[in-house]
Amino acid sequence: MRWPWSSSKTEKDKQSLVSSDNFPIATDWSHYRDPRNIIPVVVLTGSVFLVSTFYRSYLKRVPQAINIDPGFWRKRSLLGKVTSVGDADNFRIYHTPGGRLAGWGLLPWRRVPVTTKELRDKTIHIRIAGVDAPEMAHFGNPAQPFSREAFDFLKSYILHRPVRVYVHKRDQYDRAVGTVYVRKWLLRRDVGLQMLKRGLATVYEAKSGAEFGGLEAKYRTAEKWAKLRRKGMWGGSMKSHESPREYKTRTAAQAK
Repeated sequence: MRWPWSSSKTEKDKQSLVSSDNFPIATDWSHYRDPRNIIPVVVLTGSVFLVSTFYRSYLKRVPQAINIDPGFWRKRSLLGKVTSVGDADNFRIYHTPGGRLAGWGLLPWRRVPVTTKELRDKTIHIRIAGVDAPEMAHFGNPAQPFSREAFDFLKSYILHRPVRVYVHKRDQYDRAVGTVYVRKWLLRRDVGLQMLKRGLATVYEAKSGAEFGGLEAKYRTAEKWAKLRRKGMWGGSMKSHESPREYKTRTAAQAK
């Protein structure tokens, strides 16, 4: 019999309150240190990191020149299909990273758009490095001799073809200045060099900012031989010859 003033808890209840079940148990971390658990986590994390890095470096599409990673300039190249030729020394490409190995042209979701609407803001404007082609008519100025021939050659040589561009820098017009290569009968051809050999361009002349990708000597030799053989623009009288640089300087002065 309990007295009214006695505690309602029995001795057994008191013992249960101080039992180990009522105190937190220290976490057992031993299984976290088990190599059988650590190794798979490390391997999975490393694999995800490597795949992500590889994708960003080699398979991520670059829509425009302004989106080219700073680490690409003078170190990397871009593979793409030429979608349009705007002038005799510049054109646009749709970047196709990985080419056919990545499924471009083979898989339904890896196709190059064809309409102007689809291509808007999705192409990289390329300026061929180290060369200057005759200027076509624009801004009310007449075309230079051989500007049409140079334009037609470039268009027939690269339009709708895959090209590889070794990018050097971005110019003031947000174009990627680069050395351009195209495959012809399994041989890789330097597009700028081919234009120089045919007398359809001159070596780029500027007080500063000229980019040659280490090929300036080769380009000047090609221009020299084109002059000696009177190829293209070098076939007429040298007294009346006006280089693209001289033409641009003259027309700019007249516009002032």
